[in-house]
Amino acid sequence: MEQISFKIEKTTNDTIIKFTTNGILTRGSYQFNNIDETKNSQLAQQLFHLPFVKRVLFSANFIAIERYSIVEWSDVQEEVKEQLENYLNSGGVLVTEETEQKRVPVEVYAEVTPNPSVLKFVANKKLVAVDFEFKNVEEASNSDLAIALYQFPFVKEIYISENYVSITKNDTVEWSDVTVEVRSFIKEFIASGKTIAIATETEVKTETTTVNDEDLDEVSLQIISILDEYIRPAVAADGGNILFQSYEQDSQIVNVVLQGACSGCPSSTITLKNGIENMLKQMIPGKIEAVVAVNY
Repeated sequence: MEQISFKIEKTTNDTIIKFTTNGILTRGSYQFNNIDETKNSQLAQQLFHLPFVKRVLFSANFIAIERYSIVEWSDVQEEVKEQLENYLNSGGVLVTEETEQKRVPVEVYAEVTPNPSVLKFVANKKLVAVDFEFKNVEEASNSDLAIALYQFPFVKEIYISENYVSITKNDTVEWSDVTVEVRSFIKEFIASGKTIAIATETEVKTETTTVNDEDLDEVSLQIISILDEYIRPAVAADGGNILFQSYEQDSQIVNVVLQGACSGCPSSTITLKNGIENMLKQMIPGKIEAVVAVNY
């Protein structure tokens, strides 16, 4: 039997490191946030006995570990790598069958967006009830899927909507080189039956707008209605979202927030000016001067 060996890989978060192998470790994806969750994984139990281990993730071909700040990875990574190899090569089981959750039939396909840095991974089932946007792994504490995806070193931002996941990559890779791997990873995660994300009270409230409707004037309410009915469905089809932030009565400027594939997209300016701005000017005549993306 071929011996398992790991390669140490850094991630975008310096507290998280990946131990990657060429073989397949598990069919699913398993995250352990503390030792109480590890009753069916002896290896995870062993890792949590290390005082610096904060969180553990098992996936198809890697083990990711998040550390506390009491040590640097450079001081302990070789010892952890040796522990992983010794355990698995001595016949140790990664996860016992009791933790194998009922698999969910699912298909996932990749879809290009107007933003060349963003790819949209669409599932044939509902993933979440509200939208989630994560600019970094620190913001992703309420999403097991996002935390798992951030183990890929090229993942920059993540946007999760009803039935798709939009991922913004950095410049270290081309989508053509990693699309199949990411699609398979997302498919396996969903199929394992794990929770994608848990909405906080704030995320529920900001599903359609970033402000309280009760505090809005008539023009602002009209703008929100137009955005929801005409703009958001089209933007969602491209893997993004648009949220109303404010309307300045004196300057007649509409401030919006772009999310997902729309955030940082080269064509966003054209869309705002030629699409959204023109529509609002026509449907609310004399009240709109310009539409500005505050987070572009």
